[in-house]
Order: sequence, then structure tokens, then C-alpha cells
Amino acid sequence: PFRVETLALNVVELERRFAAGSVVDAETLTAAGLLVRPSQRFKLLAGGELTVALTVRVERISPAAAAKIAAAGGTVEVLNAENADGDGADAA
Repeated sequence: PFRVETLALNVVELERRFAAGSVVDAETLTAAGLLVRPSQRFKLLAGGELTVALTVRVERISPAAAAKIAAAGGTVEVLNAENADGDGADAA
């Protein structure tokens, strides 16, 4: 019934705003100006390149974005992954 807006956020934005070893979550994305508020709904996508190792804690991420983060030496933690409605990581 109600439309839910989801912001598309590419990994290249993480490359531009976070140093190697940083923890990236809704709070740090808000502080970096990528989100308006920590509760804003977003999905991390694979657009662009990522060369810094980051710890990324998100609710929604594409498999390609997760692969780029891992390839750069980082880690991904999917929050609320138990959601049965598909709001967590996409299936490969």
C-alpha cells in the first residue's frame, strides 16, 4: 500500500569517503553525508571500483558489491539477514 523509497549507493562512494580499515554502517554513512538519517533505507550496489579494505555492516547489498568488498580485503556483515521477505542480501 505504501511506497518505500530505497537509495542506491555504489561502492565507489565508499572508496571516496572512507579510509582503509574504516567501519561503514548507517551511522558513518550519515556522518559522511551519504544518508540523510541513519534509518534511511538504502542498498549497496557494485558501481565503481573499491581498493580499500572496509568493514561494511548493511541490511541490503548486492552479491557483486559484497564480492568487490571481499576482493579489496574487507568484510561484509548483513544485518537482519533473517528477514524472510528478501530485504537482506540478494540471492546469487
